[in-house]
Amino acid sequence: MAMIRSFTVGNGDMFYIKHNSDNFTIIDCQLFGDHKEWLVDELKKESKDKGITRFISTHPDEDHIQGLEYLDEKLPIANFYVVKNKATKPDESDSFKHYCKLRDGDKAFHVTKNCQRRWMNQASDERKSSGINILWPDTSNEHFKNALKEAADGVAFNNISLVARYSIQDSASFMWIGDLETDFMEDIFEDIDLPETTVVFAPHHGRKSGKLPDKWLDKLKPKVIVIGEAPSRHIHYYSGYNKITQTRAGDITFIPDNKKLHCYASYKSYGLRDWLDDENKPDEEFGVRDTDYYIGTLNF
Repeated sequence: MAMIRSFTVGNGDMFYIKHNSDNFTIIDCQLFGDHKEWLVDELKKESKDKGITRFISTHPDEDHIQGLEYLDEKLPIANFYVVKNKATKPDESDSFKHYCKLRDGDKAFHVTKNCQRRWMNQASDERKSSGINILWPDTSNEHFKNALKEAADGVAFNNISLVARYSIQDSASFMWIGDLETDFMEDIFEDIDLPETTVVFAPHHGRKSGKLPDKWLDKLKPKVIVIGEAPSRHIHYYSGYNKITQTRAGDITFIPDNKKLHCYASYKSYGLRDWLDDENKPDEEFGVRDTDYYIGTLNF
């Protein structure tokens, strides 16, 4: 059974997928302070029995790569999935320097729209695929080319974000959009495929500047939108959609179970959600942490 976890790491992003195949995926990282040691220990524990571990970097903003060098030291990154770019920064942090080393090194796989990769989305006799597909970037798109230039000039990095989708056959699906900005998403709408997706992690930590355009939402038809840890004054709350807000829920865990999605939060005060069904799922049934609390089940 798969497990998808979204961590509360301050104003940043970090996720992992423990696949229901011989795969383990980490998406972005923000590691600092007291939480970095236990979080990496958890990654090591949950990935230890998996044959393939990959790291997907949505883009090189500091709140998506902080502590990358620490992670690589403690849990060596053998497969670094990244948009091909020449991003520069006037003041390079240790994490950005390490990002560039991985981006430009022999462990990098440069992702593009509809790219194919063994065990990412191609199975073999050795193991099944992870179920991850890359929906963006389209490297021929003029808007993306402009975003690449801005990143190379050290001006802006949000719009070189990739879009990744994880789906389980006959079960739930999940989408990550990095920090794409609303205007950019409007501009590329005709050039990106947007299949219906169960859970969408709101771009730019839920900020208004990364509000999903209505025409994206009309295609995605998300059953849950996860809003990150942007300051409340900057958040777009997606009226009319079911939401989990990371600042109130803490770490969020999803357990896909055929046409059910069991949901957990690390803050006990978050409680059961009235838009989820209470199926009284004991936490230990699915191997979630003893510090996670059941908040309900989505039936779809």
